[in-house]
Amino acid sequence: MCIAIPFFQLVTGINVIAFYSPMLFRTIGSGVSASLLSSVVTGIAGLSTVILSLLIVDKVGRRALFHIGGVLMFVPQMIIGGIMAAKLGDQGGLSQGYSILVLLMICTYLAGFGLSWGPLGWLVTRNFSSRNKARIFFFFGVWVALMTGFVYVLLPETKDVPLETMDTIWREHWFWKRFVGDGAEYEGK
Repeated sequence: MCIAIPFFQLVTGINVIAFYSPMLFRTIGSGVSASLLSSVVTGIAGLSTVILSLLIVDKVGRRALFHIGGVLMFVPQMIIGGIMAAKLGDQGGLSQGYSILVLLMICTYLAGFGLSWGPLGWLVTRNFSSRNKARIFFFFGVWVALMTGFVYVLLPETKDVPLETMDTIWREHWFWKRFVGDGAEYEGK
């Protein structure tokens, strides 16, 4: 549980939705001020359900909240994906009606996350971690060493590199150059 629940929490898509929601709303046709307002609305939806979860978790139970949250997250993601695949197309915008529907679906998703995987992901694993006091530090310490080694070996430095020339960094890296083309397929387009 200490490994699976935090892993599942990360792959819910919460980081993408939370971080990119202003850009997403601009992409689907909302203006800058509308996208920022949409971020406020989604933030309120998420925060209010975290508070609700904290108030009801001992009455309702962890499993029930995970199940409810799972449904509240799955359905909106499928609807959002369907709308974007069917309606967004190459023009880069949605009608106002679809934009509002996407906003409502993102709020529903965030409400599901705030009710379940957001707070419960840490509550459930905290109970398990406290029984394995020393071992958990060794476990995560090994992961930190692996992560640091991964970055040391495979992540090129991108400091002060403009976004327009970022592809050259990857094409010149000893490992990534075999996966990144020479860029010729993008010239002239």
